[in-house]
Amino acid sequence: MPGLIRPDALWLVVEPVDIRRGVEGLSLPVQQTLGADPYDGSAYLFRNRRGTRLKLLIWDGNGVWLCQRRLHRGHFAWPRPDDRLLALTAEQWRWLIAGVDWQRCAVPPPAGATL
Repeated sequence: MPGLIRPDALWLVVEPVDIRRGVEGLSLPVQQTLGADPYDGSAYLFRNRRGTRLKLLIWDGNGVWLCQRRLHRGHFAWPRPDDRLLALTAEQWRWLIAGVDWQRCAVPPPAGATL
């Protein structure tokens, strides 16, 4: 499909940011704090302090995309700030943007549990 964006990797930036930032404002911490190149073909996902909004920064080889998602109720599940950057799988990404606790979805069910 032409124009379909498929990043090489999806990185979750754990520390909350001012969600009003644009492309340059979000590229700066990727470069300075994380030591990564925001134009390397990876996608970088940011969250506001309240956890109700996400922004996705991605270079598609021709330009930069900046997408935003907002929840009307609840908040996005987010890891503790022990790590500054986490890699997400495609499945974790789908759970995260749906507003589901994606960290619990990867945990195996308790012994003896039936699905």
